[in-house]
Amino acid sequence: MASFQDLLATTKASITEVDPARAEAALAEGCTLLDVREPDEVAQGAIDGSIHVVRGNLESQIEARVPDKSTPLVVMCAGGARSAFATRTLEELGYITVASMDGGFNRWKDEGRPWLVPTMLSAEQRTRYSRHLLLPEVGEDGQRRLLESRVLLLGAGGLGSPAALYLAAAGVGTLGIVDMDEVDASNLQRQILHNGDRVGERKVDSARKTLNALNPDVEVVTVDARLGAGNVLDILDGFDVVIDGADNFPSRYLLNDASVKLGIPIVHGSIFRFEGQVTVFDPRSGPTYRDLLPEPPPPELAPSCAEAGVVGVLPGIIGSIQALEAIKLILGLGDSLRGRLLMFDALEASFREFRLEVDPDNPVTWDNRDRIELAELDDQCRPRLSTDA
Repeated sequence: MASFQDLLATTKASITEVDPARAEAALAEGCTLLDVREPDEVAQGAIDGSIHVVRGNLESQIEARVPDKSTPLVVMCAGGARSAFATRTLEELGYITVASMDGGFNRWKDEGRPWLVPTMLSAEQRTRYSRHLLLPEVGEDGQRRLLESRVLLLGAGGLGSPAALYLAAAGVGTLGIVDMDEVDASNLQRQILHNGDRVGERKVDSARKTLNALNPDVEVVTVDARLGAGNVLDILDGFDVVIDGADNFPSRYLLNDASVKLGIPIVHGSIFRFEGQVTVFDPRSGPTYRDLLPEPPPPELAPSCAEAGVVGVLPGIIGSIQALEAIKLILGLGDSLRGRLLMFDALEASFREFRLEVDPDNPVTWDNRDRIELAELDDQCRPRLSTDA
């Protein structure tokens, strides 16, 4: 019976090995580093940007973490043995370009190459987020990204409530909430961040209490102010994703123009009676709100919830989808609703999808961002661009 050393030697002879210098050069050219060590080893030190999949879970998890089998991979363990076996496994699974790092992390570190001590989840966090950790598409790396992410919610009302609750529960590290209203009894039918004891309180204060009680990991940053041309860039700056729960057209267009200028994706949602819609506006790679709606409809065709009514459960459905889309954007998972408008009819319990295209006549674009001028918008919500070349 062959010894482990004989088996290792045979495996190494049949795969590609690279030393840390060649591995570092490959990473600089866009190669993906796959770390197959155990979590306690990774906690002692890791290479920035690496993907972590424990060797024992490789067969069951790698296709979710690296779905494109043409992705060039360098595989690393502590000393080079596990990575050699992992490389053979990846080749058997159909991955085309795979190499094992000779000497592993220990040699990388001994040669003075850059590494860091990653932020690891605490025991309490491992329990709280255990169902995320079981998902190979999320895992510990993804949960850390969620904890480091920043999401801004425009509105703490019908859409902002479920979105904020699920994002907080998921462990999004910083939630910003913009709202200048106070809790009213008429809100309680759908705005589940608030309760009867808080009628008359500022909505941002009520939201903070609810979210802090739900998850102490989350920092809640509140802005009790009207979104305007003078503050919108400062408010949005530093956030990864914006959840749009605005209930008026000037705010939506102003938010759109600011997000295009900053390059921040927006998860848009809106509701009307028994119908809702969700989409993702990513100014860097897809249509935006001005592509969907170049000009607002006349007021008689777009009454507010206060005028037309809304079934209370509907914003819960739409806001939850918005939260899911934000998480997908943060983690780079699946197919986002970028370029797709998802319509929900509660009476029919049906979903319909429509394609959205970039309007070539829309001047508010990422490529044109330096010319976008933010101003208080009138009912026409027309874009303003500088005349400078």
